[in-house]
Amino acid sequence: MSDYDPADDSKKCYDVAISALRQEGIANGTITPWKRKEVIGDCTLYLGDCLEIMPVLDLVDHVISDPPYEASLHASKNSLSGRVRTDKGPDLKGLNFAPIDDTRGTVVRLVAETCQGWAMFFCTVEGVARWADVINPSRLKYKRACIWIKPDSTPQLNGQGPAQGAECIVTAWAGSGHARWNAGGKRGVYTHCVNGPKRHGAHPTEKPVSLMAELLRDFTNPGQTILDPFMGSGTTGVACVKMGRKFTGIELDPDYFEIACERIREAYRQPDMFVKPAPKAVQEGFL
Repeated sequence: MSDYDPADDSKKCYDVAISALRQEGIANGTITPWKRKEVIGDCTLYLGDCLEIMPVLDLVDHVISDPPYEASLHASKNSLSGRVRTDKGPDLKGLNFAPIDDTRGTVVRLVAETCQGWAMFFCTVEGVARWADVINPSRLKYKRACIWIKPDSTPQLNGQGPAQGAECIVTAWAGSGHARWNAGGKRGVYTHCVNGPKRHGAHPTEKPVSLMAELLRDFTNPGQTILDPFMGSGTTGVACVKMGRKFTGIELDPDYFEIACERIREAYRQPDMFVKPAPKAVQEGFL
Protein backbone atom coordinates (compact mmCIF):
# COMPACT_ATOMS: atom_id res chain seq x y z
CA MET A 1 0.00 0.00 0.00
CA SER A 2 1.44 3.35 -1.03
CA ASP A 3 1.80 6.28 1.37
CA TYR A 4 1.71 8.74 -1.51
CA ASP A 5 -0.46 11.75 -0.74
CA PRO A 6 -1.26 13.76 -3.89
CA ALA A 7 -2.46 16.77 -1.88
CA ASP A 8 0.75 16.85 0.14
CA ASP A 9 2.84 16.41 -3.00
CA SER A 10 0.97 19.26 -4.69
CA LYS A 11 1.55 21.55 -1.70
CA LYS A 12 5.27 20.77 -1.67
CA CYS A 13 5.55 21.54 -5.39
CA TYR A 14 3.69 24.81 -4.85
CA ASP A 15 5.98 25.76 -1.95
CA VAL A 16 9.07 25.03 -4.05
CA ALA A 17 7.76 27.18 -6.90
CA ILE A 18 6.91 30.09 -4.60
CA SER A 19 10.32 29.84 -2.93
CA ALA A 20 12.06 29.91 -6.31
CA LEU A 21 10.09 33.00 -7.37
CA ARG A 22 10.95 34.70 -4.08
CA GLN A 23 14.66 33.95 -4.45
CA GLU A 24 14.58 35.33 -7.99
CA GLY A 25 12.90 38.50 -6.74
CA ILE A 26 15.47 38.94 -3.97
CA ALA A 27 18.31 38.40 -6.44
CA ASN A 28 17.04 41.01 -8.91
CA GLY A 29 16.09 43.50 -6.21
CA THR A 30 12.32 43.48 -6.68
CA ILE A 31 11.76 41.81 -3.28
CA THR A 32 13.25 43.05 -0.01
CA PRO A 33 14.38 39.99 1.97
CA TRP A 34 13.80 41.51 5.41
CA LYS A 35 10.52 42.34 7.11
CA ARG A 36 11.99 45.19 9.13
CA LYS A 37 15.25 47.12 9.39
CA GLU A 38 16.39 49.17 12.38
CA VAL A 39 19.48 51.38 12.45
CA ILE A 40 20.59 52.22 16.00
CA GLY A 41 23.87 54.11 16.11
CA ASP A 42 26.48 51.89 14.45
CA CYS A 43 24.18 48.85 14.65
CA THR A 44 21.94 47.68 11.81
CA LEU A 45 19.35 45.04 12.71
CA TYR A 46 17.28 43.00 10.25
CA LEU A 47 14.14 41.00 10.99
CA GLY A 48 14.05 38.04 8.63
CA ASP A 49 15.78 34.87 7.46
CA CYS A 50 19.57 35.14 7.44
CA LEU A 51 19.77 32.74 4.49
CA GLU A 52 17.86 35.29 2.41
CA ILE A 53 19.41 38.45 3.85
CA MET A 54 23.12 37.57 3.93
CA PRO A 55 23.51 37.38 0.12
CA VAL A 56 22.50 41.05 -0.26
CA LEU A 57 24.68 42.44 2.56
CA ASP A 58 27.95 44.27 2.11
CA LEU A 59 31.14 42.53 3.21
CA VAL A 60 31.78 42.42 6.96
CA ASP A 61 35.01 42.09 8.90
CA HIS A 62 34.01 39.18 11.14
CA VAL A 63 31.14 36.82 11.90
CA ILE A 64 30.42 35.77 15.49
CA SER A 65 27.25 33.79 16.02
CA ASP A 66 25.39 31.24 18.11
CA PRO A 67 23.41 29.20 15.56
CA PRO A 68 20.75 26.66 16.55
CA TYR A 69 22.32 23.44 17.74
CA GLU A 70 21.93 19.90 16.40
CA ALA A 71 18.62 18.03 16.35
CA SER A 72 19.96 15.50 18.84
CA LEU A 73 20.35 18.23 21.46
CA HIS A 74 16.84 19.54 20.85
CA ALA A 75 15.44 16.03 21.30
CA SER A 76 17.28 15.29 24.54
CA LYS A 77 15.81 15.89 27.99
CA ASN A 78 16.93 16.20 31.56
CA SER A 79 14.91 13.56 33.42
CA LEU A 80 13.96 15.85 36.31
CA SER A 81 13.55 19.24 34.71
CA GLY A 82 12.48 18.10 31.24
CA ARG A 83 14.75 20.78 29.77
CA VAL A 84 17.40 20.57 27.12
CA ARG A 85 19.74 23.10 28.65
CA THR A 86 21.49 22.53 31.95
CA ASP A 87 22.49 26.08 32.82
CA LYS A 88 19.35 27.45 34.52
CA GLY A 89 18.06 28.89 31.26
CA PRO A 90 14.47 28.68 30.02
CA ASP A 91 13.11 25.59 28.29
CA LEU A 92 14.44 25.09 24.77
CA LYS A 93 11.60 22.86 23.65
CA GLY A 94 9.32 25.80 22.95
CA LEU A 95 11.93 27.83 21.08
CA ASN A 96 10.88 28.46 17.51
CA PHE A 97 13.92 27.52 15.46
CA ALA A 98 15.03 24.58 13.36
CA PRO A 99 18.20 22.63 14.16
CA ILE A 100 21.32 23.59 12.24
CA ASP A 101 21.79 20.16 10.61
CA ASP A 102 20.00 20.94 7.34
CA THR A 103 21.40 24.45 6.82
CA ARG A 104 24.96 24.27 8.17
CA GLY A 105 26.46 23.96 4.68
CA THR A 106 24.50 26.95 3.38
CA VAL A 107 25.45 29.03 6.43
CA VAL A 108 29.15 28.28 5.93
CA ARG A 109 28.94 29.10 2.21
CA LEU A 110 27.24 32.45 2.86
CA VAL A 111 29.68 33.32 5.65
CA ALA A 112 32.59 32.52 3.32
CA GLU A 113 31.12 34.93 0.75
CA THR A 114 30.45 37.69 3.29
CA CYS A 115 33.28 37.57 5.85
CA GLN A 116 36.81 38.98 5.50
CA GLY A 117 38.24 37.90 8.85
CA TRP A 118 37.23 35.54 11.64
CA ALA A 119 34.16 33.32 11.47
CA MET A 120 33.12 31.91 14.85
CA PHE A 121 30.26 29.57 15.69
CA PHE A 122 29.13 28.41 19.11
CA CYS A 123 28.28 24.71 19.23
CA THR A 124 28.22 21.62 21.41
CA VAL A 125 31.34 19.54 21.91
CA GLU A 126 29.77 16.92 19.66
CA GLY A 127 29.08 19.56 17.00
CA VAL A 128 32.72 20.60 16.48
CA ALA A 129 33.52 17.80 14.03
CA ARG A 130 30.33 18.48 12.07
CA TRP A 131 31.25 22.14 11.64
CA ALA A 132 34.84 21.21 10.70
CA ASP A 133 33.60 18.73 8.09
CA VAL A 134 31.64 21.52 6.37
CA ILE A 135 34.25 24.26 6.83
CA ASN A 136 37.25 22.32 5.50
CA PRO A 137 36.01 22.00 1.88
CA SER A 138 34.97 25.68 1.86
CA ARG A 139 36.99 28.86 1.39
CA LEU A 140 37.21 29.20 5.18
CA LYS A 141 40.33 27.91 6.91
CA TYR A 142 39.39 25.90 9.99
CA LYS A 143 41.57 26.82 12.97
CA ARG A 144 40.39 25.17 16.16
CA ALA A 145 37.63 25.06 18.75
CA CYS A 146 37.83 27.37 21.75
CA ILE A 147 36.09 26.47 25.00
CA TRP A 148 33.59 28.44 27.06
CA ILE A 149 33.71 27.06 30.61
CA LYS A 150 30.56 27.65 32.70
CA PRO A 151 31.39 27.54 36.43
CA ASP A 152 27.70 27.89 37.37
CA SER A 153 26.18 25.33 35.00
CA THR A 154 23.50 23.11 36.53
CA PRO A 155 24.55 19.62 37.71
CA GLN A 156 23.23 16.48 36.02
CA LEU A 157 20.17 16.14 38.22
CA ASN A 158 19.46 12.49 37.48
CA GLY A 159 22.93 11.48 38.66
CA GLN A 160 23.52 9.23 35.66
CA GLY A 161 26.70 10.94 34.47
CA PRO A 162 28.65 14.20 34.34
CA ALA A 163 26.84 17.42 33.57
CA GLN A 164 27.61 19.63 30.58
CA GLY A 165 29.96 22.31 31.90
CA ALA A 166 31.18 23.91 28.69
CA GLU A 167 30.37 24.85 25.11
CA CYS A 168 32.69 25.11 22.13
CA ILE A 169 33.38 27.98 19.76
CA VAL A 170 34.55 26.83 16.34
CA THR A 171 36.92 29.36 14.77
CA ALA A 172 37.82 29.71 11.10
CA TRP A 173 39.73 32.32 9.10
CA ALA A 174 38.07 33.86 6.05
CA GLY A 175 40.68 36.49 5.29
CA SER A 176 43.71 36.47 3.03
CA GLY A 177 47.13 35.47 4.29
CA HIS A 178 47.79 34.30 7.82
CA ALA A 179 45.12 34.57 10.51
CA ARG A 180 45.56 37.52 12.85
CA TRP A 181 44.26 38.13 16.36
CA ASN A 182 45.08 40.31 19.37
CA ALA A 183 45.79 37.78 22.12
CA GLY A 184 49.28 36.52 21.28
CA GLY A 185 49.82 33.01 22.62
CA LYS A 186 46.72 33.00 24.80
CA ARG A 187 44.83 29.73 25.10
CA GLY A 188 41.35 29.63 23.64
CA VAL A 189 39.69 29.05 27.01
CA TYR A 190 37.03 31.49 28.24
CA THR A 191 35.55 31.20 31.72
CA HIS A 192 32.31 33.11 32.33
CA CYS A 193 29.29 32.36 34.47
CA VAL A 194 26.00 31.80 32.70
CA ASN A 195 24.01 33.64 35.37
CA GLY A 196 20.76 32.11 34.14
CA PRO A 197 18.39 33.99 36.48
CA LYS A 198 20.04 37.30 35.49
CA ARG A 199 19.56 36.99 31.75
CA HIS A 200 18.61 40.29 30.15
CA GLY A 201 17.14 39.17 26.84
CA ALA A 202 14.89 36.29 27.96
CA HIS A 203 16.44 34.08 25.27
CA PRO A 204 17.11 30.45 26.26
CA THR A 205 20.64 30.45 24.82
CA GLU A 206 21.64 34.02 25.67
CA LYS A 207 25.39 34.39 26.13
CA PRO A 208 26.99 36.60 28.81
CA VAL A 209 27.96 40.06 27.57
CA SER A 210 31.31 39.65 29.32
CA LEU A 211 32.07 36.54 27.24
CA MET A 212 31.20 38.24 23.96
CA ALA A 213 33.24 41.30 24.94
CA GLU A 214 36.32 39.14 25.60
CA LEU A 215 35.91 37.43 22.22
CA LEU A 216 35.63 40.82 20.52
CA ARG A 217 38.76 42.02 22.31
CA ASP A 218 40.75 38.95 21.22
CA PHE A 219 39.53 38.52 17.64
CA THR A 220 38.43 41.96 16.38
CA ASN A 221 39.48 45.61 16.38
CA PRO A 222 37.61 48.85 17.20
CA GLY A 223 35.62 50.23 14.29
CA GLN A 224 35.28 46.88 12.52
CA THR A 225 31.89 45.46 11.54
CA ILE A 226 30.69 42.26 13.19
CA LEU A 227 27.85 40.19 11.73
CA ASP A 228 25.66 37.89 13.83
CA PRO A 229 23.26 36.07 11.48
CA PHE A 230 21.50 34.38 14.42
CA MET A 231 21.22 37.45 16.63
CA GLY A 232 18.68 36.20 19.19
CA SER A 233 18.21 38.84 21.87
CA GLY A 234 21.22 40.87 20.71
CA THR A 235 24.01 40.10 23.19
CA THR A 236 26.70 40.30 20.51
CA GLY A 237 25.33 43.69 19.49
CA VAL A 238 25.37 44.94 23.08
CA ALA A 239 29.00 43.84 23.40
CA CYS A 240 29.85 45.59 20.12
CA VAL A 241 28.38 48.85 21.43
CA LYS A 242 30.42 48.58 24.62
CA MET A 243 33.60 47.66 22.74
CA GLY A 244 33.35 50.27 19.97
CA ARG A 245 32.57 47.88 17.11
CA LYS A 246 29.94 48.24 14.40
CA PHE A 247 27.27 45.55 14.34
CA THR A 248 24.95 43.90 11.85
CA GLY A 249 22.42 41.47 13.29
CA ILE A 250 19.76 39.24 11.73
CA GLU A 251 16.94 37.59 13.69
CA LEU A 252 13.98 35.55 12.47
CA ASP A 253 11.80 35.78 15.58
CA PRO A 254 9.99 39.16 15.91
CA ASP A 255 9.82 39.00 19.71
CA TYR A 256 13.56 38.44 20.12
CA PHE A 257 14.21 41.06 17.44
CA GLU A 258 12.29 43.62 19.49
CA ILE A 259 14.22 42.64 22.62
CA ALA A 260 17.51 43.02 20.73
CA CYS A 261 16.54 46.50 19.53
CA GLU A 262 15.71 47.64 23.04
CA ARG A 263 18.86 46.13 24.57
CA ILE A 264 21.06 47.87 22.01
CA ARG A 265 19.27 51.18 22.55
CA GLU A 266 19.84 50.74 26.28
CA ALA A 267 23.53 49.96 25.67
CA TYR A 268 23.89 53.30 23.89
CA ARG A 269 22.06 55.07 26.72
CA GLN A 270 24.62 53.65 29.16
CA PRO A 271 27.86 53.65 27.13
CA ASP A 272 31.22 52.57 28.47
CA MET A 273 33.65 55.33 29.40
CA PHE A 274 36.04 54.74 26.50
CA VAL A 275 33.53 54.13 23.74
CA LYS A 276 32.50 56.94 21.42
CA PRO A 277 28.78 57.76 21.80
CA ALA A 278 26.41 56.76 19.01
CA PRO A 279 25.73 59.46 16.43
CA LYS A 280 22.45 61.27 16.92
CA ALA A 281 19.57 60.23 14.69
CA VAL A 282 19.01 62.59 11.78
CA GLN A 283 15.59 62.94 10.19
CA GLU A 284 15.81 63.88 6.55
CA GLY A 285 13.26 66.28 5.10
CA PHE A 286 10.99 65.43 2.22
CA LEU A 287 11.46 67.07 -1.17
